[in-house]
Amino acid sequence: MGALASLDADEDQPIEWSEEDVVLLHWRLLKEIGRLADPETPLEEKFDTLRWVFTERDKDLRPFSFVSCLRVVGCSPLSPLPYCGLVDAEEVRDFIRLAIPQWLRQTLLRYPAWVREAIVDHPDWVEARLARNPQWINEEVRRVALEGDLFA
Repeated sequence: MGALASLDADEDQPIEWSEEDVVLLHWRLLKEIGRLADPETPLEEKFDTLRWVFTERDKDLRPFSFVSCLRVVGCSPLSPLPYCGLVDAEEVRDFIRLAIPQWLRQTLLRYPAWVREAIVDHPDWVEARLARNPQWINEEVRRVALEGDLFA
């Protein structure tokens, strides 16, 4: 019973974040962009990262927005990267925008043709299902493999 009481007491204590911890958290968020190029990264993770990078411009000034992360990591002396100063977020977004088709194509090649077609023809429908269940595609692939595609 004493250990549980100790855990409850810990929950009431605010977490102390050092400035370096906050900078490293910004860096960790930016590192997610590198996972976009990995064909093994699940589509739902890629969509989440892309939503974060290409969010509405009025959110760019929020503490952990893509733009704020670029500013903190580029300008902080506590950054794990060498100092590079302010980075133009639109240039980075343009680079990502140009690379997205290849990155998504490589990931989609891992799936059967019917999955690729659904994603290309109905991306909003697929995204809505993934938002409800990140394993939706995997479950459907398994189901079709076991039962066969009724529409094939």
